[in-house]
Amino acid sequence: MSKTITFHDYQPQIQSLKSAVIAGLSKADKAIPPKYFYDQRGSELFSEICEQPEYYPPTVERAILRNNSEEISELTGTDRLVLEPGAGSATKIRLLLEPLQPSAYLPMDISCEYLRYSAAEIVDDFPWLPVHAVCVDFTHSIPLPEAAPKRHKLAFFPGSSIGNFTPKEACHFLDMVRETIKPGGMLLIGVDTKKSTDILNAAYNDAAGMTAAFNLNLLHRIRDEAEADCDPENFEHQAFYNQERGRIEMHLISRCRQTLHLNGNEFLLEKGESIHTENSYKYSPEEFIALASQAGLHLVKHWLDEEALFAVYLLKS
Repeated sequence: MSKTITFHDYQPQIQSLKSAVIAGLSKADKAIPPKYFYDQRGSELFSEICEQPEYYPPTVERAILRNNSEEISELTGTDRLVLEPGAGSATKIRLLLEPLQPSAYLPMDISCEYLRYSAAEIVDDFPWLPVHAVCVDFTHSIPLPEAAPKRHKLAFFPGSSIGNFTPKEACHFLDMVRETIKPGGMLLIGVDTKKSTDILNAAYNDAAGMTAAFNLNLLHRIRDEAEADCDPENFEHQAFYNQERGRIEMHLISRCRQTLHLNGNEFLLEKGESIHTENSYKYSPEEFIALASQAGLHLVKHWLDEEALFAVYLLKS
């Protein structure tokens, strides 16, 4: 069988790392959006996080998808155009490609080089499947290449990435997905559940230090790509579950009083001051179904593991 892969680069639409860092450090509560984690090294480190025993979501979600792949296929039907915003290493979609038999697969990611690599691996392992790799900041738009087949769409958004948005932002993103998939389209999405604080805190503070390295890698990007005089050794990783807000928070904590210089700007950080790098909101099934409904998406079915650690939802527009 012939192998088909097409690469579509929408990268110029992305806000530059330098401007994002300047904007984020200028705030009273300093913050940098989590999408800037994902350069080549950041994507590799996230793949390592997914292999850590404390970080349960990938293992549990894969089991849900594997155990229910035939039912998912029956509910969605075959020959759909499958698009995956934030595809990363594209490991979970592999569990569904044979049952779904899509007309084409569109992995989408902000890291172009990592996207090229993971898309090429999909083509090698599924030579019958046309692949349109789309390099894009999917938090702003979900473009569909003209060359992609005109079929009913199935968006796949695993890994509880929806939790990186605030609930308001999540509703906006789900509405954007609904606009993209059009009537007749469906969304298969993984969502982390509310559970024991101990389990959640352990998941983001793994013993091997992979999550810490992932968080600190953002500082290496800021130093190397944005040309800031930033020393990653002057920061430490912090992650904890904020029960009141129903979210994990990740921060980079300044170990000392220091000033960062970037593009003529100076940013003073006191000892113990935080740069907020990520949220990961957790939802009960009732909360997430209500959120999806606000965005015009309606539940077809959802699946939970036995311990209710994670949920997968199939929604329709």
